[in-house]
Amino acid sequence: MRRRKPRYINEYIDRHGKPRVYLRRPGRPQVALPAPLYSQEFWTAYHAAMADEPAKTVRRKPGSVAAAVHGYYSSLEFRSLAPSTQAVYRGILDRFVAKHGDGPIAGIATRHVNLLIDSMADTPTAASNFRKRLKAVMDYAVSAGMRSDNPVTMAKKVKYQSDGHRTWSEADIAAYRAYWREDTPERLAMELMLYTGVRRSDAVRIGWEHVVDGRVEIVAKKTGAELSIPIHVDLWPFIKDTPPNQPTFIATLKGRPRSEKAFSAYISEAARKAGLPAGSAPHGLRKAACRRLAEAGCSAMEIMSITGHTDIREVERYCREAAKRGLAASAMARLKPIELPNPPDELGNSDDKRLKDIGENREWRSRQDSNLRPSA
Repeated sequence: MRRRKPRYINEYIDRHGKPRVYLRRPGRPQVALPAPLYSQEFWTAYHAAMADEPAKTVRRKPGSVAAAVHGYYSSLEFRSLAPSTQAVYRGILDRFVAKHGDGPIAGIATRHVNLLIDSMADTPTAASNFRKRLKAVMDYAVSAGMRSDNPVTMAKKVKYQSDGHRTWSEADIAAYRAYWREDTPERLAMELMLYTGVRRSDAVRIGWEHVVDGRVEIVAKKTGAELSIPIHVDLWPFIKDTPPNQPTFIATLKGRPRSEKAFSAYISEAARKAGLPAGSAPHGLRKAACRRLAEAGCSAMEIMSITGHTDIREVERYCREAAKRGLAASAMARLKPIELPNPPDELGNSDDKRLKDIGENREWRSRQDSNLRPSA
């Protein structure tokens, strides 16, 4: 069945054989959207572009929670976020508006925030994310004169321990390589993640158009950081035979790009088949790339130039862990082995004689017991 094109979409193949997708609305400049049509990347960009279209009039009570959240969506702080991040934040706040949207934003006190957080005690990660998003809305409400203070500032903080996705170990990588041959797409996807360290949102977009003078040059989707990653000699054999007309290196069997979510499921399933522990996801490969760079002696700034991290504190953690391993190894190497004196030859002979005497004594006692045992 043919799928109906989204509204205002024009799609065609240019003279170079490359697919082009544009959003063309009457009276507005056309907007280039990522191909192919219906991909996750296309939908994200399409919805972001359509958000500029005048929305239908929705009556929101002035000073309400819904009005504050809607105002936050229009703020510079929110609109400067990546479209994928905006979608995540909208999901959290829209659920809050669905329950409490008609209430006054000025009527929310710290005790109310604490009750909301307590109601999410079974999901501490979700509770922490909700607190962060509500704090941003309240900051906007204060700046817009909708209230005089931010009640979330004094609310309880959610404490939980989580290292996020598990980092792939060298044993994991070896097991994956042993299961998936070098000519399989599953192997190519893993090696591309491992030797670039990029996020999954960037890994699924990398193709020949990003290869320039032996480097992968791409703008990170999440942060907008410009990355220029030298292609490692061990990565080149996996991408050199990719068809030039294939839009991305990581593709489906039909040669189409994979979406971010589909790619996560794809790698997780491949890892499961290879016998890796549960939770072996693409982000764990990104963390493994950071770990490897740190163990190779790279500085935090060097690692950030490859992976596109914007927070040096996160990268410094890999450097500290690598340094700890190196220091532990050098510390143990400083310990000299204990030299025990060799026992004299006569000590060995005396021990042998003692064992022989014990054996003969046991044999004599056994004979005595049998002689004393009453007859039947």
